Amino acid sequence: MGGFAIGTTEFATMSLLPAFAQSLGIDAPTAGHVISAYALGVVVGAPVMAVLGARLARRTQLILLMAMFSVGNALSAVAPDYHWMLLFRFLSGLPHGAYFGIAALTAASLVPAHRRTLVVGRIFLGLTCATVIGVPLANWLGQAVGWRWSFGLVAALGVLTMTCVRLFAPSTPADPSASPLRELGALTRLQVWLTLGIGAVGFGGLFAVYTYLADILAQVTHVSASTAPLVLSVFGLGLTAGNMVVPLFADRALMRTAGVLLLWSAAMLALFPLMAGNVWAISLSVFLIGLGGSLATVLQTRLMDVAEDAQSLAAALNHSAFNMANALGPFLGGLAIAAGHGWTSPGWVGSLLALGGFALWAASAALARKGRRAVPAAGDTAR
Repeated sequence: MGGFAIGTTEFATMSLLPAFAQSLGIDAPTAGHVISAYALGVVVGAPVMAVLGARLARRTQLILLMAMFSVGNALSAVAPDYHWMLLFRFLSGLPHGAYFGIAALTAASLVPAHRRTLVVGRIFLGLTCATVIGVPLANWLGQAVGWRWSFGLVAALGVLTMTCVRLFAPSTPADPSASPLRELGALTRLQVWLTLGIGAVGFGGLFAVYTYLADILAQVTHVSASTAPLVLSVFGLGLTAGNMVVPLFADRALMRTAGVLLLWSAAMLALFPLMAGNVWAISLSVFLIGLGGSLATVLQTRLMDVAEDAQSLAAALNHSAFNMANALGPFLGGLAIAAGHGWTSPGWVGSLLALGGFALWAASAALARKGRRAVPAAGDTAR
């Protein structure tokens, strides 16, 4: 439910942009800064919230984070002007990354190690289902009774999430040895940075295509305005299917699955420009690209392995990395379009980004192999 609420507000804001731009008396490019303010809140808030909450029990953290999220969205619903809207969207984004990170750690603590990725994937199902159900619902509500009610709906979902967490999340005491300083120790580990880099670069390709998909459908595929949301929903179905199936493989071979996903994304994104001219072909293409979105789930579990005793900060930073991807992919895709390479050029850009993520994956895998070889060698020397 928490993932569903967060996913709805993150993606629905893009579709509501024309409505609140007109209401607040600003143009579309200026209104786009509201979306950027939320993303900036995620990037800043993920590490800050994780460090500040280091001494709190996880259930308490989840409730406080979702309370902050609900208040931010409720304030967004009543924002009197553009500048207040910027501030309220920034505040709404602050708890995003920390909430997902702590939720993933809480879920993983309830199952055996060989099922961690599976339960993390179930948490991410809330986010992916939001792209299929929550975003169209919020968009319909915004058109029917006004955009402010959409943010009000998200605030209500946040309150529902708080209630669910209070009723069903395990009540475990805080780790007495936890501290902000220990959490910051995650930043000293190269494998943590490499894993974050894989997400920030490798996941950028998916956002490069998703951001311009509506324009591509209109300018290249030439579908009607009523058909475009259906294709966008197919993308969400791909994300959802990926998070249901891929974790089954990741729990058996985590790093290998991450590498395969990056190569899969590179191939599917490279094929996208060739399939954009037909509505059935592009629907299949975006579904296959969406399957690669399960990389977020796989990397979340990978961070649990490499963060050692700084779990909370590392888990939260995963979402900072993906919001960096959300900025990098559309920016580079936009440059390609502006340079005259055509509306489908973000597919090629995305493919290169996925390959860049794979290069970082290869570096991380090589470092891990080197570490495993060094451990027996050190033991032989000690003996």
